[in-house]
Amino acid sequence: MNLNGISTEAPKSLDKEATKKETQKLLQKLPELQNVMYAQDKYSLLVILQGVDASGKDGVVKAVFTGVNPLGCSVKSWKAPSSEEMEHDFLWRIHKEMPERGTIKIFNRSHYEDVLITRVEKWIDTDTANRRFAFINQFEKMVSEENNTIILKFYLHISKKEQKERLEERVTNPTKNWKSNPNDMLVNEKWQEYQEAYEDVFKNCNDIPWIIVPSDQNWYKEYIIAKKIVETLEQLDMKYPSLSN
Repeated sequence: MNLNGISTEAPKSLDKEATKKETQKLLQKLPELQNVMYAQDKYSLLVILQGVDASGKDGVVKAVFTGVNPLGCSVKSWKAPSSEEMEHDFLWRIHKEMPERGTIKIFNRSHYEDVLITRVEKWIDTDTANRRFAFINQFEKMVSEENNTIILKFYLHISKKEQKERLEERVTNPTKNWKSNPNDMLVNEKWQEYQEAYEDVFKNCNDIPWIIVPSDQNWYKEYIIAKKIVETLEQLDMKYPSLSN
């Protein structure tokens, strides 16, 4: 997969206002689907949000999941591993955070950071990365089959120009200053290295397929993600338990 050949924008023919209305309809369906999932206690849903800095992962969590019941939905934002976590295999901390049956879990970043930033920064070599690709595939297969965990993997695809503008806004916008990091622009300078690392992930860890989401425009990004989640849940054999059960 060549990310440079995939658009980061919505199709020109798409009507923005009509799409936003359709997104609202989807978001009205999501809480009911979540309620059935919670009541039935058969499936769980893991939503993985990956993307370069400023691709809009936080915004997706706020916009798409704003109406769901917190009782059955939670978010995990992954940071650098702690000293305790570093003493275990790289998936140890991930397994503990997987969703229990009946719930939705959102990963803001994920186990894929261990084959992304670690490669760009040269903390692991190619052989280690290849072993980890295999472990990730096995892990995702195991939780999918053993615990009925549905995994949706979204890559928020933005342009280098858009990322730079958003990073600059973190400095100029007082409400976003808290997100600013002195190393932000260094990440933008390593744009191509991150693109290549992501392409390698898509090549090697696509047993559960990645969804590439054009994300320069938030309204389109939210529509694509909401649509995929709702359609996925609607396809499951979900129903409220009856008294006879």
